Amino acid sequence: MKPFAYARPADARAAVRAVAADPAAMYLAGGTNLVDHLKLGVAEPGLLVDVTRLTSAEVSDLDGGLSIGAAVRNSDLAADHRVRTRYPVLARALLAGASGQIRNAATTGGNVLQRTRCGYFQDTTTPCNKREPGSGCSALGGYTRYHAILGASEHCAATHPSDMAVALAALDARVRVLGRDGERTVPLVDLHRLPGDSPERDTVLEHGDLITAIDLPPPPPGRGDYRKVRDRASYAFALVSVAVVLDVQDGVVGDVRLAFGGVAHKPWRAYEAESALRGRPATEESFRAAVEAELAAARPVAGAEFKVGLLARTATAVLRDSAARR
Repeated sequence: MKPFAYARPADARAAVRAVAADPAAMYLAGGTNLVDHLKLGVAEPGLLVDVTRLTSAEVSDLDGGLSIGAAVRNSDLAADHRVRTRYPVLARALLAGASGQIRNAATTGGNVLQRTRCGYFQDTTTPCNKREPGSGCSALGGYTRYHAILGASEHCAATHPSDMAVALAALDARVRVLGRDGERTVPLVDLHRLPGDSPERDTVLEHGDLITAIDLPPPPPGRGDYRKVRDRASYAFALVSVAVVLDVQDGVVGDVRLAFGGVAHKPWRAYEAESALRGRPATEESFRAAVEAELAAARPVAGAEFKVGLLARTATAVLRDSAARR
């Protein structure tokens, strides 16, 4: 690990000024992703700015929804009674992530900002366009079991690892950001980027931008669920995951929110499938057809083709089970 400076500013605006002024500066909160990358030599900041105590660690009611402070720990958020009863898809997604120890340390803001990555990104002996732009993508032609089937490019096929962010995408969450020019709000579905020819950029945020909170609108109608398929029973990234909120009235889909994880450089909101389902019979045939319509755009990297069928089966099953439990 290389030496670095450490700062604890008095407030969030001072923290933003400090990071924005130094291209080598990074924020530190829970540290569950950053500290790993410091140890591996993937991240080599010249300055770490501690924001642990500079944003709210509370969940508060907001216009029929909730406002989640950026410093709220994942375990606390999953245990919050309002989240468990009004947004069960989010509670289940949180509990599917990482391990109990990591959830006790990981923060809301840090979770959605963890690096989109694969094993090659964390192996500094291999080329990686995310780590060193222009060096090449070792995954193409390499080990790709966990890689993208949607939205990948010739420069990167890594997938975003957050479970929580998939549920937030399905819930139309909004991200509050403090930057050099003041505060703004970004829809969660627009926060993360597809790789294109700039895979080193995971999000639309500028250097120095700080997430201060994530806001949830009032709960959508219907039943929420989250399902994750992985190689181990716990402490493993998703091969595929599905977040759904499904509202069925008299056997017909009234509203549906659907998002996929483990399949793209960002949490994937399945708008095509949603559009195909609204107003349709709530049957397994309808669910399967809608998911297949979404996956018509899938272009899996070699070695990840199996994920197309796996996601189709998983999403269809989650929709079917949600409709049966309404």
